[in-house]
Amino acid sequence: MGCACIDPMKVVILCGGRGTRLREETEYRPKPMVPIGGRPILWHIMKTYAHYGHREFILCLGYKGDMIKDYFRNYLWMNSDATLNLGRQPKVQFHNSHEEEDWKVTLAETGDETGTAGRLKKIEPYLGQDEAFLFTYGDGVANVDINKVIAFHRESARLLTLTAVHPPGRFGDLGFEGEALVASFQEKAVAEGGWINGGYFVASRSILKNLEGCEKIMFEQEPIRALASAKQLAAYKHTGFWRPMDTYQEMLSLNEMWSQGQAPWKVWT
Repeated sequence: MGCACIDPMKVVILCGGRGTRLREETEYRPKPMVPIGGRPILWHIMKTYAHYGHREFILCLGYKGDMIKDYFRNYLWMNSDATLNLGRQPKVQFHNSHEEEDWKVTLAETGDETGTAGRLKKIEPYLGQDEAFLFTYGDGVANVDINKVIAFHRESARLLTLTAVHPPGRFGDLGFEGEALVASFQEKAVAEGGWINGGYFVASRSILKNLEGCEKIMFEQEPIRALASAKQLAAYKHTGFWRPMDTYQEMLSLNEMWSQGQAPWKVWT
């Protein structure tokens, strides 16, 4: 497990995109609700963070967000045995507990058409007084040690740290200056090998100041490039497992790993 000295942080998960490349599934549900082994990929991502002690989540909802609300609204029903009294004074008794009872989940409507920068800005009130927060996408799993990323972020003294991963071969490219400082950022260009943005960010709250009026802007475009140009974007290099679920084939692959008991991202017990 990661360093025990890391205090819990709030985790923001971007859940509002349409996931058009996975249209076979996302025509009917938001991509974070596409299942791996019978559980939404969103649950797998949250379990990773919870394993490292970060159990307070802010979900940025958009496309078909009601399905995510329904999932968490009915979480106790779906994960516990229950006895119901069907008389005029109905009563429900839940018999068993589940491991997620200490999670706190804020479901924030951020708009169907909002860009990722706009979504981050809209959830700022839910950060309370926190000066830093974690955030990631709702469609990628990894066995990254979250607390090591946080420790790295603090040591780097930059405003934003992303987790850099090796791509399957169809993603964009990060240009480095030195070992860990990102000098350039090109999202989803045609590239083979190298390092790409794998999400699993640690962010200073101050990055949100520059997102005023960015309702339709993607954070991965001008905002993050500006941080790179200002030498305020660091990268934690993760050489372990990372896999997105952008396509139907990737969904099948992740489900096969899970069914065979060979899911490297399952860091929890």
